[in-house]
Amino acid sequence: MVKKLNVINEYKVSDIGSIPQDWKVIKLGEIFDFKNGLNKEKKYFGIGTPIVNYVDVFKKSSLTANDLKGRVKVSINELKAYEVRKDDVFFTRTSETVEEIGFSAVVVEELENTVFSGFILRARQRNSLLDTHFKKYCFSTEQVRKEIISKSTYTTRALTNGKILSQVLLPVPPIDEQRAISQSLNDIDSVIDSLEELIEKKRNIKQGAMHQLLEGKIRLPGFSEKWNELTIGDFSQVSAGGTPSTRKKEYWGGEIRWMNSGELNMKMIFDVEGRITEEGLKNSSTHVIPEKCVLIGLAGQGKTRGTIAINMVELCTNQSIAAIYPSNNHSSKYLYYNLDNRYKELRGLSTGDGGRGGLNLKIIKSLKIALPSLEEQIAIAKVLSDMDAEIQGLTQKLKKYQFIKQGMMNNLLTGKVRLVECQ
Repeated sequence: MVKKLNVINEYKVSDIGSIPQDWKVIKLGEIFDFKNGLNKEKKYFGIGTPIVNYVDVFKKSSLTANDLKGRVKVSINELKAYEVRKDDVFFTRTSETVEEIGFSAVVVEELENTVFSGFILRARQRNSLLDTHFKKYCFSTEQVRKEIISKSTYTTRALTNGKILSQVLLPVPPIDEQRAISQSLNDIDSVIDSLEELIEKKRNIKQGAMHQLLEGKIRLPGFSEKWNELTIGDFSQVSAGGTPSTRKKEYWGGEIRWMNSGELNMKMIFDVEGRITEEGLKNSSTHVIPEKCVLIGLAGQGKTRGTIAINMVELCTNQSIAAIYPSNNHSSKYLYYNLDNRYKELRGLSTGDGGRGGLNLKIIKSLKIALPSLEEQIAIAKVLSDMDAEIQGLTQKLKKYQFIKQGMMNNLLTGKVRLVECQ
């Protein structure tokens, strides 16, 4: 039999809004018994029994033995008290933000001698109201997520608990419809998983190609000339930007693009959010840089420091970005890939104790670059750029399917659209 979509005509008003006549609204406490997880000192972790950790639940909607990388030493009594079974649902219990609590994952296979962490809650079903695979999706609707977040508490960290989750309302379709819904969502999950695996494979191939091509270990056909080693200061101009005073309204909101260091993660910069006026430009240390400068994040303890980008339009930057200008002696795209491949090295070169300070223009100018002929630089950059384009195309396709899945979940898990059997 084939499943088809059909917009519902019959519905009823419930505590969570309109739902189909044959659906129920049930508190999670009527379905599950909740239990806090295992807390132990750090010295017990690393070897021993498999353990379901916070990150396992946060990243996945279903769990198998292969997903569990954590290990912990436990006693026989702890193994019994914190056991994990097929059909158990785990919820993230605590985090730095309320948006990250209440994420769930269901165990979809039998797990032997496995326990769960104190950073998550176990919900053990005491009846047959919910299908195993339906539980991969039903706690992710906007209504359920909003209710979990709104009922949470916050002191130094965001928290939820079994008592709070027991009061959360869940729309529950008949069991056959649950299975039809989960099958439809599982089908699109399979497409998404395949795309994610393919993207990861392509990224690994590109990473290998970068090492081989940028270090001259493999030469492209037609090139055999010796490479030169120069510092960036030998062949290009380097400068940093600045920030107009935020107290002067007349400096902001103009037509001149102004980039902050947080936008480096866009990598290829075709536009930025910030805009300054001519007055802001004149009365600050920032300046307009030409297109195709290689940009480097100078400061920050996060991932920004050492991040590489390239601007495809004229713009200004703040003081935490260094710009390496184009020249007649190098390909900006080649230099971009060269430095992007040296992210860890750049962070290690940072000034300050333990590399926690920042990069500066002196360090940037002294960086040594292996430079083949300009023609070979352009050829290498073309190969890597084509790989990037393929990965970008696959990423856009992935986003499309993720968007489709979100729409399906919003419709199927709320009863706005029904799955019916076609005889």
